[in-house]
Amino acid sequence: MMDLSDYRKDYLMDGLNREVLKKNPFDQFELWFQQAIELQVNEPNAFSLATVSEAGAPSLRTVLLKIFDDRGFVFFTNYSSSKAKEIEQNQNVSALFPWINLERQIIITGKAEKISKAESLKYFISRPHGSQLGAWISQQSSVISSRSILEMKLEQMKNKFSKGKVPLPDFWGGYRIVPQKFEFWQGRTNRLHDRFQYRKNDSGVWNIERLAP
Repeated sequence: MMDLSDYRKDYLMDGLNREVLKKNPFDQFELWFQQAIELQVNEPNAFSLATVSEAGAPSLRTVLLKIFDDRGFVFFTNYSSSKAKEIEQNQNVSALFPWINLERQIIITGKAEKISKAESLKYFISRPHGSQLGAWISQQSSVISSRSILEMKLEQMKNKFSKGKVPLPDFWGGYRIVPQKFEFWQGRTNRLHDRFQYRKNDSGVWNIERLAP
């Protein structure tokens, strides 16, 4: 047994007030993201992605944000992966950016939809050669007997695409999370954290509300 009841840290770095928030949550995300880069957060584009199976069982994993704009937040995956299969069954997802050393979190809730093949190709050709080959090799989330199988397939793909560009696999591409709700969380002392929620109303306007900690 490990008792962690006395393991705690008070949050003293900053506060968050309604007056300083951007009207548009995408602008607020970009501001905090730039600050995370400037303050050298380790992999600030890493986020936890939650999906739900057809049976209602939740799944969670860490993925990397590769594109964001006012349309949404894009990550890439194998379309045969567990997360892709769950998204096909249930588009509702949630993303958590845990910038712990800034005492901040951002939670984005919305629906995930496939991006166009042209968008996926544009990103794919920007990837390092090894990552391009890797997309062809792994049947993501499937059971394999050993790592040597992956290494053998890598050599095969190196030979196969040795004389030209690596093409985009038909089974690989991006999803865009189209947000319906944002939460910006700033840690505060005595666990009285600052939490602000952006929720889009029926007119397409983002309403901002403070949430109890």
